[in-house]
Amino acid sequence: MAVMTLRLSWRARVAMGGVVATNLLSRLLGRGSGTVVGGRVGLFIEPKLLTVLSRSRSVVLVSGTNGKTTTSAMLRVGWGGDVAGNVTGANMTEGHVAALCASSAAHAVLETDEGWLPIVVSATSPAVVVLLNLSRDQLDRANEVRQMAQRWRDCLAPEKFLGVVVANCADPLVVYAAESSTNVRWVQVPTVWRADAASCPHCTRALIFEGSSWSCECGFAQPTRVTARLGSVLEIGEQSYALNLALPGVFNEVNTALAATALYELGENVADVLSRIRTLDSVQGRYGLRRYGHREVRLLLAKNPAGTAALLESLDGDDDVWVAINAQVADGKDPSWLYDVPVEALRGRRISCLGERRVDLATRLTYAGVDSEVVDDFELLREGTARVTLIANYTAFRDWMGRTSPC
Repeated sequence: MAVMTLRLSWRARVAMGGVVATNLLSRLLGRGSGTVVGGRVGLFIEPKLLTVLSRSRSVVLVSGTNGKTTTSAMLRVGWGGDVAGNVTGANMTEGHVAALCASSAAHAVLETDEGWLPIVVSATSPAVVVLLNLSRDQLDRANEVRQMAQRWRDCLAPEKFLGVVVANCADPLVVYAAESSTNVRWVQVPTVWRADAASCPHCTRALIFEGSSWSCECGFAQPTRVTARLGSVLEIGEQSYALNLALPGVFNEVNTALAATALYELGENVADVLSRIRTLDSVQGRYGLRRYGHREVRLLLAKNPAGTAALLESLDGDDDVWVAINAQVADGKDPSWLYDVPVEALRGRRISCLGERRVDLATRLTYAGVDSEVVDDFELLREGTARVTLIANYTAFRDWMGRTSPC
């Protein structure tokens, strides 16, 4: 049943009208999509608007430090049909309210900021919560990751949440958070980043990492009874599936494994789900090819050590690599995270350092023995013809989306 046909209180109807009108006005004035300001207006009028709008919908929440936007896009495409979602990336309650006001779909996939997950779980009573990973992000203002894991753990306990948790069991902090739930589906996936989960969240002893598994002397260990496993193929239940994605990198295979498992739990046919996901070749400009002068440029978003490490591992061919780093509010003002990125993987490539913190980046590369050049005039980059992979954090990515054009 379409949500918009439900009987709503006068306050909820006024609040929804406020969201729609504010968003429209924001667009007409050229002030952006209005997804945040419109949601604020709606929640001011009716503080329980997110709960009202979630009623009678099947909701999936996706949270984690990396991969939220892409996994949410995979879920919406993989589910098929009309699926509501915060496609602009506004992943707090204001953005969720705006997304649900804009759609009457019975299904919704909401990308959710890690810190806001407890609030959104309580408000929406989701059918499934997908937990991707936890690592450091935006050092100037983010919580310590152990604190975040504890907040997740508290909100997923049976007295607060009765739905299904689909969780990455390769990440010890995700396992700690999800094990409080009595209804978990573990997904075994490869990972390249463990630096933020060196000690046991139960007893603080050092975790023991052996190959692809981990454990602690106190008994805390990687779950072995899994619903899905990603290797050369994806195994879900008793079946195996080749992925053959258009999106690059093992990290996107990981995202696919978690998305497909969530939809499997909702009764969807996995072969059909994967067939739909294979149609994705970019997500909000990420991974897609753009043009700058005579060059083809593939844009990749990197915002923290774990995500950047995964991107560097996915590089292939002999593309030139441009790395653009800013340190604005949306990026986090502390760029010292660059020193935790394994930039040694860039040795032997032609590297250009761009963005507001290009000198900091070049210094980091110098310490790692990576040759690079600092580029002050972007127009000079138009002159080449070689294909380029551009790795950029939030505001630098936005800047380069504006400078480049579709191929």
